[in-house]
Amino acid sequence: MTPADRPARILIVDDEIHNRQLLNVILTAEGHDLASASSGEEALDAAARTPFDLILLDVMMPGLDGYQVAAKLKSDAATSRIPVILLTALDDRSSRIHGMSAGADDFLTKPVDRVELVEHVNRLLRLTA
Repeated sequence: MTPADRPARILIVDDEIHNRQLLNVILTAEGHDLASASSGEEALDAAARTPFDLILLDVMMPGLDGYQVAAKLKSDAATSRIPVILLTALDDRSSRIHGMSAGADDFLTKPVDRVELVEHVNRLLRLTA
């Protein structure tokens, strides 16, 4: 999905600015082209306008939560193939299952480990290339 001649386009979705900034710092260092959204509604608008290669999506947000956003992305033909990694402080089994049934391709718990995040992002980008 990502041509070798351009960086991967990644959308970071989190209602907390600190979390968006941290993910931005980590992934900018990896050479990715980043955009961010502070709500599920913003994320859906951004995904409708820009062909992202991957979306990092917080679960617990006001308005549309990450599960709802993932389900909407996966049900739309224009965005259904974009890999989604859910990020959350929830680390119980039922939350993970709920995320996967909503259409998430991966699930990471917060606080995010830099090395783990980079590995998961790169793995999904390789799988969809």
